[in-house]
Amino acid sequence: MKKIKPWLSAMRLRTLPLSVSGIILGTCFAIYNGRFSWWVLVLAILTTVSLQILSNLANDYGDGVKGTDNDDRVGPQRAIQSGEITPDEMLDAIKFNVVMVIILTLSLILAAFGPNNFLFLMLFVFLGGLSVYAALNYTMGDSPYGYRALGDVFVFIFFGLVSTIGSYLLYVHTIDHMVVLPAVSLGLLSVGVLNLNNMRDLEADKNVGKITIAVKLGMKKTKRYHYLLILGAMLVAVIFSVLYYVAPYNFLYLLAFVPLILHLRKIRLAKQPDDFDSQLKVLALSTFLFALLLGVGYILY
Repeated sequence: MKKIKPWLSAMRLRTLPLSVSGIILGTCFAIYNGRFSWWVLVLAILTTVSLQILSNLANDYGDGVKGTDNDDRVGPQRAIQSGEITPDEMLDAIKFNVVMVIILTLSLILAAFGPNNFLFLMLFVFLGGLSVYAALNYTMGDSPYGYRALGDVFVFIFFGLVSTIGSYLLYVHTIDHMVVLPAVSLGLLSVGVLNLNNMRDLEADKNVGKITIAVKLGMKKTKRYHYLLILGAMLVAVIFSVLYYVAPYNFLYLLAFVPLILHLRKIRLAKQPDDFDSQLKVLALSTFLFALLLGVGYILY
């Protein structure tokens, strides 16, 4: 039992709702267009959750062996940092998780496209491989992209575009311009979650040479960047609903703007790392709520 707790902590279960937001959004738009499969939904969620856990374990390992996770860091203590899990144990868990991701990804691809649709099979094998690379190389390796201020770009691509458009493609087997703006909006909010994390760790990251957007810009400009991300996501969503208006339900997601606006007020007043840490769950759950309401709003038309 003592060993289960640190592993659950290392998996960072609180990040999982955000990771499946794009799957839910893409699935809702597929249902709106008359396509759905329970097998695809279940396997897509399992694959995404497995990838997110892989990313969390890899981040723990990468930051742990590099010494980035130290006493200056705010937030929950990491597993390697605490000494409850050794680097070798974490590396074994990462290898096991990679195998699970491969199995789940191949199962998802076959469930969605069958064995004969070669082009789609190759596309999603490539995306699956790229997702594993992104999960591992955020903090692991000699030149992790998370240490070169590229985390925001990867989060936007994978949590926004790939997750939403890719999941829609699994059902419908074609790319539809309708899902592009929702994917952009979700991507911006997801980057906001990462940026919030980086604002919290700004001083600690600067001290160990981890370069993030927050480190490059400084706190004042990073707050402006954060406002741009959240307000930009809200604006894109409104533009989408106006362009693709079907029924009043399409604006159901406006309910999620309430916690988002309150969140921005909290960030404006935030000064200490703990102020930012307390908002991580708020923004992650608000993003999940936004994706759910935006998708459901088109099912209820």
